[in-house]
Amino acid sequence: MRTGERFRPGFWTWLFAAILAAAAVVTVRRYWLGLGAVTNLSDKFPWGLWVGFDVLCGVALAAGGFTITTAVYVFNLKRFQPIVRPTILTAFLGYILVAVGLMYDLGKPWNIWHPMVMWNPRSAMFEVSWCVMLYLTVLALEFSGIVFERLGWKRAVVIQHAAVVPLVVAGAVISTLHQSSLGTFYLITPGKLHALWYTPLLPLLFLLSAVAGGIGMMIVESRLTSKALGRGLEMPLLVSLGKALGAALAVYATVRLADMARRGVLGEIVSGSREASFFLLELAIGVVIPMLLLSLPAVRRNSERLYLAAVMAVVGLVVNRLNVSITGLEGAQGGHYVPSLSEGIVTLMLVGTGMAVFALAVRYLPILPPVETPELTPAPAPLARLAAIPERSLADA
Repeated sequence: MRTGERFRPGFWTWLFAAILAAAAVVTVRRYWLGLGAVTNLSDKFPWGLWVGFDVLCGVALAAGGFTITTAVYVFNLKRFQPIVRPTILTAFLGYILVAVGLMYDLGKPWNIWHPMVMWNPRSAMFEVSWCVMLYLTVLALEFSGIVFERLGWKRAVVIQHAAVVPLVVAGAVISTLHQSSLGTFYLITPGKLHALWYTPLLPLLFLLSAVAGGIGMMIVESRLTSKALGRGLEMPLLVSLGKALGAALAVYATVRLADMARRGVLGEIVSGSREASFFLLELAIGVVIPMLLLSLPAVRRNSERLYLAAVMAVVGLVVNRLNVSITGLEGAQGGHYVPSLSEGIVTLMLVGTGMAVFALAVRYLPILPPVETPELTPAPAPLARLAAIPERSLADA
């Protein structure tokens, strides 16, 4: 639905309504009958799709929030200013949906407030829970300026703007802590998590891949929003994001492969095992192919090709998180985990809700910049020459 158009429910609207209805049934069953009635979780696989995708991927793909705001307000890269608001909105929605997803996965979700008063500073989960609560607060305060502007509260806007830089610094510190600590969760699994993924550097790798995934998500989001609203792309800005994404992927690939070489597990890549196949899929889709594509100016300057490379980077991050949380543990656990239909419905509900709320926010709040620049891909030479011919000459011909 483009700005100014009357809302008309279509296929995707009715599909989302059906998912919401199914999710409502699953929600009642989950809280009435427990996790066992709606999931395929077990003692061997206590964490499944709701942790591997909804939490790990949701947090990682929202990393664009602290990455872009830090670049603009700390490193003074003002050319990224036009996408600060969309990134804050994406991060805010992402973390809210992560919190909602946790309410489904926790065995006793009514005890979610316990970390606030029952401190265990040696626990990675304690640190992550506090960081997520604090970062949600920071994002709410960062996003409040947009709401104040929409409501015309000028005094509140001035106060919020004065607090932006401290909020950004706090958000960067908090995000760095919990993005890496999500990888810390799996440091207690030596001998269980496959050697292709287990490493003492898991916290660092989680942080580096989240930075790349967050940048990729910004490109994907910009492309989809531009198509939905019928507006041109901010191509000079997206070209810069494409360069940043390629650099982030290169850093991540270098650190990861160097670590594997140091641990002597590079041979596992060609072992022919099931884990090796998933690792090659993750590496090819999420790192090697998009990195090679983004190294080409012709790809970075073309919206469709840039979008394709960014989608591959995002999908690769999702595959990585699912490999760490599920695939890499299956061999040691002596079984396989396949999500139930109910787990899939809840995940689709969270994704669909995020997209719907984002669309509404973009429509009714001052999120997107008012002026955008068309693509940088030059017109073909014959067309360019034809466009340069005066109208009189064309008429005479």
